[in-house]
Amino acid sequence: MEKLEQIHEYAKNLNLNYLKINAYKIIEDADLKNISYQDFLLSVLENEIALKNKKAQEKRIKDAGFPVIKRIEDFDFNFQKSVTQKQINRLLEMEWIDRMYNLIFLGPPGVGKTHLAISLGYKAVEAGYKVSFTTMDKLMHTLKTQEISRRSKGKMNRILSSSLVIIDELGYLPISRDEANMFFELVSVLHEQASMIITPNKGFEDWSELMGDPALTTAILDRISYRCELFNMNGKSYRLEHRKSLF
Repeated sequence: MEKLEQIHEYAKNLNLNYLKINAYKIIEDADLKNISYQDFLLSVLENEIALKNKKAQEKRIKDAGFPVIKRIEDFDFNFQKSVTQKQINRLLEMEWIDRMYNLIFLGPPGVGKTHLAISLGYKAVEAGYKVSFTTMDKLMHTLKTQEISRRSKGKMNRILSSSLVIIDELGYLPISRDEANMFFELVSVLHEQASMIITPNKGFEDWSELMGDPALTTAILDRISYRCELFNMNGKSYRLEHRKSLF
């Protein structure tokens, strides 16, 4: 028992969490199965790596800030036919993130833009990418308060260090000229170092009204659309068609 306690203590000091938690069971299984020294060590190390990867993924999911978890398996391609399963399967290969391409899911409320954005973001997290999710409204708040709020500063640091930034609900609320300038500065930085998924409800031709400055809008669109796939999503609202009632 004394040696087992030493193993537990050493594992704790070395941050070998799997060994720390499962030391007794590991030794017992090795005895029962007559495992070789090499296989014993290999099994311990493989399980340590698996546990570290799991914890790292859980942290990436938490840091991403998804409002809910949406899965691509739950997306109804029969209802929303503007996007095909083949197209999404290609995106799930994540090559577009490596090449810093942007995705724009354009369409009215309820057609599945946010579902696809979160689903792809979640799959990117599972693949090891660092992802940040925000709505346009929350992004504006973060940009305006990052110098006076530790929380906003932390959020901006996560956005700027992400491989994929998801900006949801662009176009639902107008923004001021100062906010448009801050958005342009952010897009200019992300343009060279990350991919973006944006889910606007307004076409590019209406962004000037949203941003309040045609020249600034052109500069923003120039950076977003340089390497970009646009999905023009149309049709009825899934929520309205499948609304639930108490009676």
